[in-house]
Amino acid sequence: MSSYDLVVIGTGPGGYVCAIRAAQLGLKTAVVEKRKTLGGTCLNIGCIPSKALLHASELFDEAGHAFEGMGIKVGKPKLDLAAMMAFKDEGVDGNVKGVDYLMKKNKIDVHVGTGRITAPGKIEVTGEAGTTMLETKSIVIATGSEVAPLKGVEIDEQRIVSSTGALSLPKVPKKLLVVGAGVIGLELGSVWRRLGAEVEVVEFLDRIVPGIDLEVAKQFQRILQKQGFSFRLATKVTGIDTSGARLKATVEPAAGGEAATIECDVALIAIGRVPYTQGLGLDTAGVALDPRGRVITDAHFATNVPGIYAIGDVIAGPMLAHKAEDEGVAVAEILAGKAGHVNYDVIPGVVYTAPELASVGKTEEELKAAGIAYNVGKFPFTANGRAKVNRQTDGFVKILADAKTDRVLGVHILGADAGNMIAEAAVAMEFGASSEDIARTCHAHPTLPEAVKEAALAVEKRAIHM
Repeated sequence: MSSYDLVVIGTGPGGYVCAIRAAQLGLKTAVVEKRKTLGGTCLNIGCIPSKALLHASELFDEAGHAFEGMGIKVGKPKLDLAAMMAFKDEGVDGNVKGVDYLMKKNKIDVHVGTGRITAPGKIEVTGEAGTTMLETKSIVIATGSEVAPLKGVEIDEQRIVSSTGALSLPKVPKKLLVVGAGVIGLELGSVWRRLGAEVEVVEFLDRIVPGIDLEVAKQFQRILQKQGFSFRLATKVTGIDTSGARLKATVEPAAGGEAATIECDVALIAIGRVPYTQGLGLDTAGVALDPRGRVITDAHFATNVPGIYAIGDVIAGPMLAHKAEDEGVAVAEILAGKAGHVNYDVIPGVVYTAPELASVGKTEEELKAAGIAYNVGKFPFTANGRAKVNRQTDGFVKILADAKTDRVLGVHILGADAGNMIAEAAVAMEFGASSEDIARTCHAHPTLPEAVKEAALAVEKRAIHM
């Protein structure tokens, strides 16, 4: 029986980062991974491959619609989907090999197989070569999440697909039905729309991207509609008929009412994700779950069973890779006797469409619900010099600051490169900055982040360029 200070089950961003930090701090560490490649959902069938396709499809779209207006004559671009998929796979391969290298560099043992907790401090790993028993002082559960099923609809990853199947379609569907107007549905819908598919999105709620500031979400929807998306909001899919050459999805108002039929070639089910805990032996070990199937932890990521901890998508909080990474570092530091901590008020979120949508902190709706008085500063990219010359004028920056202290409470950016620009806001908020602090910080000209400075100036109604 191999003995360790820490065994991490799962090697997604939370798991492998946790293992690396623990090893850096001198803990004898191992990881357990059911896949043959490391990196979890994110690197294998999530964040990394989807961003590769988003990048490639955006360039394809630009070549077909924007180049000529800038004096670049290349003719109509021709899609080689197989080559684009190979480009995606190459990126995935490089990333998972990178994680494998990091395991070796940090002397972390990798056990390939399905892990099951048989008792506190004991893990049974079942792989192709048989069963191995591991003994450890601490266990961190970092098994992530899986696709949330849609009642009455079976995903076959051929015509009815999850995000996994949508990343590997063999041809561009004539019509793609996206069920769910969240991050995954809109990102993958963007990929296939740019490559030539007609995209219709059905969303149960009366809005897209739930949780995002409503004003931002509404403008985002208008931009997507101009790009060719169509939306049916406050609508539910009650079934999909697969008997014919084309799929027939039955939809009806979320509140009930007359049903309608949508014909499509491929249906993407993207209604969310749920914690992955099957086969872990949590019931045997006595680990408590909440009503949503998430592992219950305290402020130090400890479960109700001594020596067992959990991080990432499997516990409460946003299902984001970087949130899991921060938790992985924090729990490793706690196990090493240090003061690990995660500031959940400053966890940025990004939708990697074009334009991008990025947010950190509170929305207007959340501040109103909490009874917090605030001031708003907004600045449109139509008034930003770099955005104008780049023809990237969609969107705006919105800053919410405490009415009494001027402390920045939330920043929302809809625009080109928003995912990178939000980092400035996150750093500012982490250090308790006021809108005045951002407004008085010199920003390079001409750049898109000048819009962030102008939005900060607009909090006190003193923006310069509008």
